Amino acid sequence: MAVQAVTWRKRHYPFNAEQTVNILGEIGPLVAMFLVNGVYGIAAGTWALIGCTLLSLISTLVMLGRPPVMPFIAGAVSITFGTLTLVTGDAMWVQIKVTLFNSLVALMLWLSLKTGHNFFRFVFGKTFHYTNEGWAKFTRNVAVFFLATAVANEIVRLSCAHAHVSALNRVFTGVDLWILFKIFITMPVTAVFFWWQAQVLQKYRLPEPIAEIAPNGDAAS
Repeated sequence: MAVQAVTWRKRHYPFNAEQTVNILGEIGPLVAMFLVNGVYGIAAGTWALIGCTLLSLISTLVMLGRPPVMPFIAGAVSITFGTLTLVTGDAMWVQIKVTLFNSLVALMLWLSLKTGHNFFRFVFGKTFHYTNEGWAKFTRNVAVFFLATAVANEIVRLSCAHAHVSALNRVFTGVDLWILFKIFITMPVTAVFFWWQAQVLQKYRLPEPIAEIAPNGDAAS
């Protein structure tokens, strides 16, 4: 029964603990900002974003026992730009954070390719084993994807800046529409993109290092 329960869970919920924490850490702050912003305004919504971001970072550190690089960098940037929104009263800072962060990530990944110091191979090379070509293609594809999402974020932010849409017995502002775009468009597309990349990487997978699969006695001999 236990084996069947595990199989059923993996079939209907394929994410492990680390992936679950990262997904909740990404979606949770945005959902909290959307709900609180709709009831109490942008200042309260930004506080919700900052508070949930801090909570997600602490939860990630406690549950995984280590500070994952990208979520912590993204969290620090979210808190910084959220604070700027609170100080200035302008939601633009929270929105433009995505554009700047994704653009910088794309630039960093491109530079890591050009300099021969592949970022993903450096961070994940001890856990996942792929050929240099596989790491290079993955890094290039992710860089292009982050640049595309930065451009899409700016298009939505600017086009919805002064929008007021009446629906479901309430008025959705430009910030509301931007958050909905992030939750229901950007995040599902991101999930599909990385699932696709995981399939592509399987073509470049290498066997486990002999030192890791051989018993100590065999390795010594």
